[in-house]
Amino acid sequence: MIYNQVINNLQKLKLDKMSTYLSTYLDEINKNNISFLDALLNLTQKEIEFKEQRASEFNIKVAGFPFIRTLDEFDFDFQPSINKKEILDLATLRFIEEKKNVLLVGSSGVGKTHISTSIGIEAAKKRISTYFISCHNLITKLNIAHQENRLKDALKTFNKYKLLIIDEIGYLPVDKNGANLFFQLIAKRYEKSSTIVTTNQPFSKWGELFSDNTLANAILDRLLYHSYVFNITGDSYRIKDMLSQMENINNSM
Repeated sequence: MIYNQVINNLQKLKLDKMSTYLSTYLDEINKNNISFLDALLNLTQKEIEFKEQRASEFNIKVAGFPFIRTLDEFDFDFQPSINKKEILDLATLRFIEEKKNVLLVGSSGVGKTHISTSIGIEAAKKRISTYFISCHNLITKLNIAHQENRLKDALKTFNKYKLLIIDEIGYLPVDKNGANLFFQLIAKRYEKSSTIVTTNQPFSKWGELFSDNTLANAILDRLLYHSYVFNITGDSYRIKDMLSQMENINNSM
């Protein structure tokens, strides 16, 4: 009777793991002379681990990542231009505590999105508010918000993330109005939170990309100050995989 009441209370309090493991730890108390406090400590630890795991999974789900990949899956040997130790240091998330930015520069397919996503996943696991978005989608959202007179709210929303990952800067041109909106967001985040950007364009071409040299310089000034910059000069993973597939097909014929 009392046991059932305890189970009901734990379920009402949404202490699901404690409810699940209660019977096991009661047996441990009786059979192995474990103290009540030790059992309670273990039960509460199970509950904390469960809640942290669930929170991590939720944070990853809502962060908008294009895929789930870790740095363990990244082939550093294929990209010798990347300093593996420096990338792994980013995964410690020290740069977020220091409110620094990360800029990954390189041609299409060299692994920029993989690296940025993997770091973002590490942050989300640690329950650091993280969001991933392409540059084109970001500017589209800001433009729509501006047209609907809710730009302030949109900027506030994107500014709340401790880590914002902006992917694919340079794949599509940005008009002057879009560049201005983008600058406003970067200016709001400046020295307050961390931003990771990936781009296929050298910084010297950002004036052309953003249709305004002055705005481009202002954006770069705020992104590059207190930042880590990685220039990736290797070959495309996608071409590598395609060649590997073709080789496998040829070998099977």
